[in-house]
Amino acid sequence: MHYQDLIAGGTDTAATTVEWAMSELMKQPELIKRATEELDRVIGRERWVEEKDIPQLPYIDAIMKETMRKHPVVVLLVPHLALEDCNVAGYHIRKGTRVFINSWGLGRDPSIWEATEEFRPERFLGKAIDVKGQSFELLPFGSGRRMCPGYSLGLKMIGSILANMLHGFKWKLPGNMKPEEISMEEVFGLATIRKFPLTAVMEPRLPLHLY
Repeated sequence: MHYQDLIAGGTDTAATTVEWAMSELMKQPELIKRATEELDRVIGRERWVEEKDIPQLPYIDAIMKETMRKHPVVVLLVPHLALEDCNVAGYHIRKGTRVFINSWGLGRDPSIWEATEEFRPERFLGKAIDVKGQSFELLPFGSGRRMCPGYSLGLKMIGSILANMLHGFKWKLPGNMKPEEISMEEVFGLATIRKFPLTAVMEPRLPLHLY
């Protein structure tokens, strides 16, 4: 895979994830309020969020993870091949078996997550759950040798874009539209995108000289 392909893939999945995140947040304005309170406390209002700031923003990180849980960009991960006979959770997997992982199903498994259909970033606060292939209940980028090679770039892009969109702008719905009227219908393909693009109105939130 060429570096250009990684950039293109990372850009596409990052944009899709951020759009889903903003869709969920605009359905619950109180979550935006909590996120901006964290941003004001950690960053202040005299500069934009930088990449080095992201580790200091646990609520932004929780929003990212919750978005990837509920709206994984790739529903079926890259197939894995069993190199030898093995036993997984009581199931006998024969050598040569091609295994597909349903990341969408994992994120909505009621035996793992409470209130799977609800968007609750708080479920990740204080939890040692990562998206780097080590926490098998959350695998938006896959795991092991078949893990998405652009995951690191994707995470940086998603974190920086989402944080600055929330930090730099006030968000509201157009006209008299209500939060419950935001459509969350999906279109399944190579990437799981919104059926209808999100429409929103933005206003500057920081001093005008920063724009």
